[in-house]
Amino acid sequence: MKLTDLAHGGGCGCKLGPAVLRDLLADQPLAQAIPQLLVGNEQSDDAAVWQVDEKTCVIATTDFFMPMVDDARDFGRIAATNAISDIYAMGGRPIMALAILGMPIAKMPAQTIRDILGGGAEICAEAGIPIAGGHSIDSPEPIYGLAVIGLCAPEDVRRNTGAKPGDVLILTKPLGVGIYSNAIKQGTATPSDVAEMVASCTTLNRIGVELATLPHVHAITDVTGFGVLGHGMEMARGAGLRLRIRRDALPLLARAAELAESGHRTGASGRNWDAVGEHTSLPDDVTEAERTILTDPQTSGGLLLAVDPETVDEVLARVRKLHPQAAIIGEALPGAGIEVV
Repeated sequence: MKLTDLAHGGGCGCKLGPAVLRDLLADQPLAQAIPQLLVGNEQSDDAAVWQVDEKTCVIATTDFFMPMVDDARDFGRIAATNAISDIYAMGGRPIMALAILGMPIAKMPAQTIRDILGGGAEICAEAGIPIAGGHSIDSPEPIYGLAVIGLCAPEDVRRNTGAKPGDVLILTKPLGVGIYSNAIKQGTATPSDVAEMVASCTTLNRIGVELATLPHVHAITDVTGFGVLGHGMEMARGAGLRLRIRRDALPLLARAAELAESGHRTGASGRNWDAVGEHTSLPDDVTEAERTILTDPQTSGGLLLAVDPETVDEVLARVRKLHPQAAIIGEALPGAGIEVV
């Protein structure tokens, strides 16, 4: 049995839509105004940050989802890479992880579950951290992920709210993961498609640690389930700015445009548009496939950076050493919302 047949959705496409999430959290209390809590639930940031002393902050996050590939080890590797990314997006260095495991024990061979856990452990070893424990349940659908703890200096914390007018936007990984995952589920993805997607999804965003030490990198977030428009909107709202995104500059997986034009998309893509469409300006000639790419949910996607224009070439050169497809995709301007050109 294929792993993707055991789940109604997969990867970050499983996330609740932004509008649904806002509604569910509308009457929930915000984290208390405690001086040590530098980043809590007051903004849609990637992780929580607690300042221990004048030199040290602890970063905490959790992320898990259902399979969007059929290879068990690859599923574990992708889920672990995705979870660790939140620490890198805050400018932190991960130090340990806890496993989150829910499996339909009666439907899955024990070796398959071991392979999922082994894939997660492989990525954690690559990141230089142990899986120090975890929790498991018997669940109707397979679920795997990590809770991850990291550290950084207070001055290196990077939020998704720090963009400044005139900043240039860099995206470090290509888009199209949700489109590819739909093709996998529909049986139309080629082996090279799967290999390309897995390679992107299992590339650690460790460049975030280096970028956070650069004062001219003003904001960082990782682009995951809400797509480049959804996470871009969080950056725009947090900074009180308008983001202009150039659709022809977006880096894409090799067949993302082709597959989108043939109708491959996830349900999350529509939910993402419902959440941001009212505040997004699209050109009159935008195609349905282009809109799908803009709202495509990314699993273990790249980092979205807001960078001082005077140093953007230097930053892009650094990023491309680890992420060759990184590209300048737009800029931050006075105003509100997102303008696609």
